This record gives sequence, structure tokens and C-alpha cells, in this order.
Amino acid sequence: MVKDPVFERILEKDPRYKIEAYIFVLEALHYTREKFKVQRHVTGKQLLEGIKELGLKKFGALTKMVFEYWGVKNTIDFGNIVFNMVEERILSKTEEDKLDDFKDVYDFEEVFVKNYKLDFTGKDRISKY
Repeated sequence: MVKDPVFERILEKDPRYKIEAYIFVLEALHYTREKFKVQRHVTGKQLLEGIKELGLKKFGALTKMVFEYWGVKNTIDFGNIVFNMVEERILSKTEEDKLDDFKDVYDFEEVFVKNYKLDFTGKDRISKY
């Protein structure tokens, strides 16, 4: 468990999501910057793509279950997490960035369950969605 006063403040204000979800979003942001070769700003849709891919790489068929355990049930939840961190100045946003950028971008059941394919080749497990 991370003991950080900023994250403790976030969790106190918004207890819907576990600290692991916040840490994962920061990890996914780094992953997304690398994937898209972005030096500065990552859009909400780019971040959600990175979250999807990193989730499948790390958790495979359990991705949806892990996200739900963290309190994350849909893409807007990741937006809430991002904007909670923006409010605490962990992350920044542009004037164009809106919470709605994260709304209904993809369906967790479709991406992480129905379209999940077991990969026995040892390659990354990425949904076709």
C-alpha cells in the first residue's frame, strides 16, 4: 500500500477506486507515451488504448475482474481517476480535455472477456477490439 498524503487525500475525497487503480493509470500513461511516441500530452482516447493494452498484457483474461476489484467498471471510471489526479496536480490537462473524452470508449465485457483470445505463442495478449 502506498502511503502518500496526496493519494490519501484523493482516496478520502473519492473512495470509489482503490489506490492500485491510480498507480496503474500512471503506469499506463508511461506505457502510452512510449507506444505512441508522445513527449508531452496524451489524449483520453490514447490513454484508454494504453490502459486496454497494458491491462491485457499484465492481467490477461482477468483484466476485467482486476479493474472491477479496483472499483473501475467502465472507461469513464478511468476518466474520474485521471481528473482526480489533475485536481491534485499529479497530472495536468489542456483546455480541450474533458471527462466526456473517457465516456463509453469501449465496453469492458466486449474487450476483456468476449474478444479475449488465449495466446499460446508467448506474444502479447491483445484483444482484437
